[in-house]
Amino acid sequence: MNAGTWLFKRSIISPNKTAIVSEQGLLTYHELNSRVNRLSHFLLKLNLRPGDRVAVLSRNRPEFLEVYFASAKLALIFVPLNFRMAPPELAYQLVDSGVSVLVFDMGFAALVRESIRFITVNPPKFIGLGTKSPDWSSGYEGWIIDQPAEEPPTLEEATSLDTPQMIMYTSGTTGTPKGALLSHRKTLFNTLNAQIYFDLFSNDVMLIALPLFHSGGLNIMAVPTIYAGGKIVLESKFDPKTFLTLVGKHRVTQAMLVPTMLNTILNECRPEDFDLSSLRSVLIGGEPVSADLMHRAQDNGIPVRQIFGQTETSIELWVPEEMAREKAGSVGLPVFHGEVQVVDDSGRPVIGEVGEIVVKGPIQMTAYWNMPEETQKTIRNGWLHTRDLGKVDEQGFFYAVDRMGDMYISGGENVYPAEVEKVLINHPKIYEVAIIGIPHPKWGKTGHAFIKLRNRQDTLDYNEVVSFLRGKVALYKIPKDIEIINELPKTASGKIRKSELVCSVPRKIFESS
Repeated sequence: MNAGTWLFKRSIISPNKTAIVSEQGLLTYHELNSRVNRLSHFLLKLNLRPGDRVAVLSRNRPEFLEVYFASAKLALIFVPLNFRMAPPELAYQLVDSGVSVLVFDMGFAALVRESIRFITVNPPKFIGLGTKSPDWSSGYEGWIIDQPAEEPPTLEEATSLDTPQMIMYTSGTTGTPKGALLSHRKTLFNTLNAQIYFDLFSNDVMLIALPLFHSGGLNIMAVPTIYAGGKIVLESKFDPKTFLTLVGKHRVTQAMLVPTMLNTILNECRPEDFDLSSLRSVLIGGEPVSADLMHRAQDNGIPVRQIFGQTETSIELWVPEEMAREKAGSVGLPVFHGEVQVVDDSGRPVIGEVGEIVVKGPIQMTAYWNMPEETQKTIRNGWLHTRDLGKVDEQGFFYAVDRMGDMYISGGENVYPAEVEKVLINHPKIYEVAIIGIPHPKWGKTGHAFIKLRNRQDTLDYNEVVSFLRGKVALYKIPKDIEIINELPKTASGKIRKSELVCSVPRKIFESS
C-alpha cells in the first residue's frame, strides 16, 4: 500500500515504458525506480530514521518525485516547499517541520542561503540538485551515483497505512500556512479516487504544469499517474503557448489548470491553432469558475470540467465527464471514497442553502503539524470542516460559494465576493478581479474591487462596472469602490492572496469604521 512500492511494481510490470518526460530528459519506470533506490540508500547513510523529515524546494523536475518516492520507501515524511517564499517564510517551515535534509534546485540557492540565517538551531543538511553545488551544500548527483540500485530494506513503518507520509503546507491565502499531516492511507484513497475520476490507465499521458509542491500537481496528478503506469509530461513553469504545444507533441490525454491559467490560455492564444485532439479531460480547480468561462473553453476545443478540494483532503468533489457542459459552474459530486455535506451553523445537512462544506472518510488529513488546537477546531465529530462555503442542488451537485473568511455583511445581507467576481470576469475589459469587504460607516461593510485590465491601455471607470453588474447581481452586492492594479498577488498555484489585498487598503479606512 506504500506509494514507493507502487513505483517498484511498475518498474517490474513495464520497465521500459516512459514514466517522465521533462526538460531534464526521459526516464523509464526502471530508470526512475533505480534512481529512487540509489537516493534511498544515500538517505539511509545519513542515518535518517522513519518519521524524519525530508524537504524539497524545486520547480517541476524528476528529482522532486524521486525524493517523494524515496521518502515513501523509507517511511520518511516528505515536505514539499513553495519556492516563492521569502527567506523568513522558508526558514519558518523548515524549523516548524523539523527538516533533516533539504534538497533544493540550484536556481533557489540564494533563497536557501539567505534563509539559513533565520535558523538558529539544528539546520538541515543541504543538497543541491545537479553535480555542482555551493560549498555549504552537497551535490545530488555526485552523492547518489555510487549508491546501489537494488531496493532498500523494507521497514515495518513503511507497511502501515497509518504511518505519516507528508507534511504539506496550506497555501497561506489568509495568513500563516499550516502544515497538514497526511498519511499513507490518505494517499492510497486519494489515488484511488483520482484513478476513478480520471478513468486513468497506463496509456494516459498527464501534462503537469501546476507546481508539484501543491496537492493538485502532486497528489491529484503525478502520484495517481505513476500508480496507473501512465506517462507524466512535466512543465517546469506554465506558459500558455508551450502548454498547448506540448498537448499535441506528446498526445496528452489529461491535464489540470487553475482558473487563472485557463483564462490566460483563452486570452493569449487561439486554441483552434493547436492539435488538442488527444485531450479527454482538463480539470479546473483551485477557485470557483463561472459557467460562462467553462463554456467558452469548451467551445474552443478544451474539454474542461471542474474539480474541488483542498490541501487537507485533496479531491472532495468532481463533475462527471458526461455532465461537464450541463453542470458547468458546479464543482460536482462527492468522491467515490469519501463523504461530503453542506451543513448549517448547527451542523445539520442542508439542501439549497449556503453552508459550510464538511468532509469525512479516509481522504482526511491526520492533523495540523504542531497545532493541536487548530486540529480540534477543524476535525469535529469525525467531520473535517473546510471553511469553504457551498450549497447543494436537488440532484446532489455541489456549488462553491466562497471562503468563510471572504464573506462580508453589508446592510444586514451576506455578500459572497466570489459570486460577483464570476460575473465581472466576463466584462470585456477585465482580465482578473478580486473583491474584499471593507468597513463602511452606514452599511457595516461594502465591496472594494481590485481589477486587472486585459490591456493596460484600456480605461475602466466605476460607472462602467455598476452598469455591467446591474441586473446580474443584487444592488447590495455591487462594490462601492474599484481599484485598477497591474497585478493581483497570488500563491504559486494561482490563487489570489486576498490577505495581501486587505493589507493594501489604508488602515484609516478600518480605523474610522
